Amino acid sequence: QVQLVESGGGLVQPGGSLRLSCAASGSIINIYIMGWYRQAPGNERELVAVITSGGSTNYADSVKGRFTISRDNANNTVYLQMNNLKPEDTAVYFCNADVVTGAPRRRRGAWGQGTQVTVSS
Repeated sequence: QVQLVESGGGLVQPGGSLRLSCAASGSIINIYIMGWYRQAPGNERELVAVITSGGSTNYADSVKGRFTISRDNANNTVYLQMNNLKPEDTAVYFCNADVVTGAPRRRRGAWGQGTQVTVSS
């Protein structure tokens, strides 16, 4: 069993910033990849950013230069710093982790509950 607990999100004006956090808990042995996805009403869930355990990152073209993903491996936590937010960034943001747990050893993908980000004047 692994759980991802998110915090952050909310209402922000265009050009503003938000910082999302996601902490993983459970019988965790390793977390290889952590990432953020988002889904707006009527749209498919899309990748925003991912980061490997070694710190390698990938971003969606729409957020490059504005968003920064980072992680704290000691605390099994991933962050998403979102700057210069635009109305089109409005969506529910989901945390995801590629995690190995024990008892028994198992590799799985885990999802957070999602947090709403609304960018509006």
